[in-house]
Amino acid sequence: MEKEINGVRELKEKKLVGYRVVCKDGTEYAKEIPKAAIVLEQRKSEIKQLVEPVKLIGAFKAKETSEEYDGYWVCFEVHKFEDIPEEMVGLQIPSQKVAVLDFNGHRSKIFNVYTHLHEWINENGYKRLPEKWTLEIYSEWSESENKVDLCDPIE
Repeated sequence: MEKEINGVRELKEKKLVGYRVVCKDGTEYAKEIPKAAIVLEQRKSEIKQLVEPVKLIGAFKAKETSEEYDGYWVCFEVHKFEDIPEEMVGLQIPSQKVAVLDFNGHRSKIFNVYTHLHEWINENGYKRLPEKWTLEIYSEWSESENKVDLCDPIE
């Protein structure tokens, strides 16, 4: 497992199309998110206006702000919303400043890596904004090894 802080970045607005995963029991996410990602990958050709069809994006709010935004979104980025496929949803993420950690390893380890990112944010004088969108931008998604940028919102 490799992890490296990539610094601070300004993310432009993103329009995402995919599946929203909501679990009553938080432990279910580890099982349900990969299932949603597999189905999304199989249906990728149905999504119009794809930006980068190889980059899967996960989005969530670390601090629940409303029932409407509860859960985890498994998506692809699109240039604009057009004919969103049945059973899928659109999600618009506003521009925001993020601290980025590059992670290489099994996705089951991602949750633990956030501690390292949060420590770096504090040590460097930034403030986390858990009510904004955290993004996980995958360059590779697989059952074993993943390459992902963990983007935690800050001010």
